[in-house]
Amino acid sequence: MANLEAELRGAVRGEVGFDATSRALVTMDASNYRRVPRGVVAPVDADDVAAVLAVCREHGVPVVARGGGTSIAGQATGTGVVLDFTRHMNRLVTLDPEARTAVVQPGLVLDRLQEAAAAHGLRFGPDPSTHSRCTLGGMIGNNSCGSHSVAWGTTADSVRELDVVTARGRRLRLGQDWAGAPDGLRELMDGELALLRTGFPELPRRISGYALDALMPERGADVARSFCGSEGTLGVLTEAVVRLVEAPRARALAVLGYADESAAAEAAAGLLPFGPLTVEGMAADLVPSAAALPRGRAWLFVETGGESAGEARARAEAIVRAADVVDALVVTDPAGQRALWRIREDASGTATRMPDGSEAWPGWEDCAVPPARLGAYLRDFRALLGAHGLRGTPYGHFGDGCIHVRIDFDLLTGPGIARFRRFSEELAELVVAHGGSLSGEHGDGQARAELLPKMYGQEMVGLFERVKGVWDPDGLLNPGMLVRPAPLDAGLRFSVLPREPVDVAFGYPADGGDFSAAVRRCVGVAKCRTASVSGSAVMCPSFRATGAEEHSTRGRARLLHEMLAGEVVTDGWRSTEVRDALDLCLSCKGCRSDCPVEVDMATYKAEFLHHHYEGRRRPAAHHSMGRLPEWLRVVARTRTAALVNALTAVRPLARAAKRLGGIAPEREIPRLATRTFSRWWERRREERTPTGRGDLVVLWPDTFTEHLSPAVGQAAVRVLEAAGLRVALPPTVRLAKPPVGDGRTVALDPLSLLRGRGRVCCGLTYVSTGQLDRARAVMRRTLDLMEPVLETDAPVVVLEPSCAAALRTDVPELLHDDPRAARLAAKILTFAETLERHAPDWTPPRVDRPVAGQTHCHQHAVLGDAADRRLRQAALLSGELSGGCCGLAGNFGFEKGHYEVSTACAEEQLLPSVRHAPDGTVVMADGFSCRTQLEQLAGVRGRHLAEVLAAALEEGAGNDPEGER
Repeated sequence: MANLEAELRGAVRGEVGFDATSRALVTMDASNYRRVPRGVVAPVDADDVAAVLAVCREHGVPVVARGGGTSIAGQATGTGVVLDFTRHMNRLVTLDPEARTAVVQPGLVLDRLQEAAAAHGLRFGPDPSTHSRCTLGGMIGNNSCGSHSVAWGTTADSVRELDVVTARGRRLRLGQDWAGAPDGLRELMDGELALLRTGFPELPRRISGYALDALMPERGADVARSFCGSEGTLGVLTEAVVRLVEAPRARALAVLGYADESAAAEAAAGLLPFGPLTVEGMAADLVPSAAALPRGRAWLFVETGGESAGEARARAEAIVRAADVVDALVVTDPAGQRALWRIREDASGTATRMPDGSEAWPGWEDCAVPPARLGAYLRDFRALLGAHGLRGTPYGHFGDGCIHVRIDFDLLTGPGIARFRRFSEELAELVVAHGGSLSGEHGDGQARAELLPKMYGQEMVGLFERVKGVWDPDGLLNPGMLVRPAPLDAGLRFSVLPREPVDVAFGYPADGGDFSAAVRRCVGVAKCRTASVSGSAVMCPSFRATGAEEHSTRGRARLLHEMLAGEVVTDGWRSTEVRDALDLCLSCKGCRSDCPVEVDMATYKAEFLHHHYEGRRRPAAHHSMGRLPEWLRVVARTRTAALVNALTAVRPLARAAKRLGGIAPEREIPRLATRTFSRWWERRREERTPTGRGDLVVLWPDTFTEHLSPAVGQAAVRVLEAAGLRVALPPTVRLAKPPVGDGRTVALDPLSLLRGRGRVCCGLTYVSTGQLDRARAVMRRTLDLMEPVLETDAPVVVLEPSCAAALRTDVPELLHDDPRAARLAAKILTFAETLERHAPDWTPPRVDRPVAGQTHCHQHAVLGDAADRRLRQAALLSGELSGGCCGLAGNFGFEKGHYEVSTACAEEQLLPSVRHAPDGTVVMADGFSCRTQLEQLAGVRGRHLAEVLAAALEEGAGNDPEGER
């Protein structure tokens, strides 16, 4: 292996990675399979590809081409050298609008091509649901399709010419009329014309096997087309000429509701004569909330196009009239259409969990039958599932007869795996009995190649093997796929995971307390690998900043998987590979909501850091910022905030403090409030008697509001009281029956003061730095203090979104053995939720200004911002806040070595939204981190929603210049 690595490094200009991280990241794709490669090469050009093949041929080491790694049948994994085309060979070479063609490299992500083509009114026809991260090379390798295949066909229908390098180093340009055919291919095909003409079923979605029928003379002897769907087993693609189609000027989306999936399936074929762009189907099992959909238990998403919105809508309405539906909805608004399409596109991830939360897996993801037989096939399919005691929810391309489904196979035990094999064999026979194809989109890979004789017969499969021998006589390219396949039940990725639950700190309630089950949530659909996000989405800011797989949620999950396996990553919790990959995780929690399977990398990171540093010296930042509440309480007790501010204003002292505390030298140390929020509250209580007669609410004095932004707390009190609510703060000592509800805090006793136990704390900073033992102690102390509040009906209002998220999720998940934690979590409300639920008749002041800024990433991921949107709307605060993450993310952006990534995250959405805002815009940011990032990078003061409303109440809308751009 050392010789192989050395020779590759000497032969190629691209990166060569034989280290544990490089290998661990590509052991899996989006399938059930796992293979450990020897190394990874990121080629720069076709010369690099040829050089890799030459070295590997000499060593007898197989080569696997890999794009986005979203293949579902195992064909993007291998035991030899993996070629990663996404790093360098990812360009759109040329685009010719007149010829409607584009020249692309294999690592180009489909959405980048679509964006460039859209400027000319064009598009690439096929569009899998992974369009934001799948590559053109992977699409050609799998002959991918997508939802618009009823209009524009498969990838093979859009390919003109292909440049490939064969395993023996020949460079061929494939096209029609035998162009680029390797020696011996034409002669072999000429001798088998009878078999070619009778051996392939006629289907719109026949992807299984080699497309040898494309080589018949009556079909143009199209070598490029026949190469599509060969899964990297015949040659390595280095460039492609693809055909573009004219995009409709306008679109409409008809969503048709049916009583069940069979009714939807039987209706699909009848809609094809209307010329729709899509006929997609899914059932209620896959929809988290059907509120946005018409009545029914299953739906068809039928898209139509036209030269105008009216024409597109008229076509959609014609389909609705012709369809026998329970209910229907026609949407022409682009934003509304995108929202509905996201429901369908997320199904590939949503389907990995059954309604009861149990796991479901690919393997029989995309069989296809003639569209007219789809209803009958689905009934038989359901019966077969029932006969094996399995469950699955079909969805997919009903107009093409192609069905996706994840099934709750038991792939962890011997009997379960045996049942997986029996079911696979019987389902293959069922598909063939309906005249179908084992694969209708994602390829055969390892999952189905073993069963190809059931579909094609031994003679045709033998011809496939002979064709493979012509192209790749040494069997170098992606062995075990399509021909001479590996068994469908071998190399399952779950077999290497621990059989007994791993000892962990968090409860992982959604995964039965099993950390291995939490890690295997990631099925590789790679939604985290998108280059940009739209709307309020967050995941995954570190990947967008670096573009490195190890900084994606999927990459980190893969490393954790390999850590548990212990074969590639061998140091367990002490792994430096996992530590380094998690180092740039912002703990934004975006994956908790944006990942279709709700991977929670922030929690996994905290868990890992807890074990990694157990009994070891921690980084300085863990002490300086992880224990921030302690240091700030010391400053408050000693009343030295002014002194600290003065000292940190002296540059040499600030530099020394930052160096000692592991803080990025580029950062300014935030100024402390000289009077804490609680002291303001006590003084105010002494000066006036609370007069509110409404509901009692307990306002949480989080660390940031208490010591750094007391103005936010003061503003919140003013607004809550203006809404008629009675405001109290949490108790500061533990009492059996303390007074809660008189608007006062309980006085501190001296002993509590000395022990520093006088204030509640959510434990956020300890969790984010993995100091989980300390976090639990802080949380339990907080629960002790909050016991009297838990006995009341009063909600707990939390102004800082990150603290609210910690109280709702981290506290009950870390203290899963303490029922008080769940009771406290159920009481947590945001500022806007409190006003909406407990002062529903209150009318906020009219601010009547546009807004810019950012929704806090934890609010998006855990809390939701619907109440905030409604409150802003009621106050006439117009416009939308951006998504993404500010990049500061608590301690992350302050830690040494994180500044560049932190600023890159801010530059993605937050800073541009503020720079481009018109004069008079109110800059809003509810999180202290977001406000600090705005101040330090843009020189703008952002304001909490409470501050904006308080200013409007006191001074009149528009008269407060602070926080304006």
